[in-house]
Amino acid sequence: QVRLVESGGGLVQAGGSLRLSCAASGTSIFSRYNVAWYRQAPGKQRELVAAITSGAITTYADSVKGRFTISRDNAKNTVYLQMNSLKPEDTAVYYCHSRGLTSDQEYWGQGTQVNVSS
Repeated sequence: QVRLVESGGGLVQAGGSLRLSCAASGTSIFSRYNVAWYRQAPGKQRELVAAITSGAITTYADSVKGRFTISRDNAKNTVYLQMNSLKPEDTAVYYCHSRGLTSDQEYWGQGTQVNVSS
């Protein structure tokens, strides 16, 4: 069973940085999976923040372009989200999401809390 575990969240002041990690276990072909970071703020819907394909093509939400960078280290089965110039509106629970090679394979992590103070 594939398991995703996020880490790296915490409390930071506006303008600061954090790096989130999403470590995958239970699969030897994580490098072939597309992976994304989502976030959900209180009272809001979950939204896509950034995504990276198996070929390392990246996409970003307009709200984080130029501030966040998604990357992956296939040797470590880990995907990262480097978050710079954080704003209070970035406060949310951040979730790692991945799809396997078939349509029924979908995985979510448990989430990591990011709080940005003004």
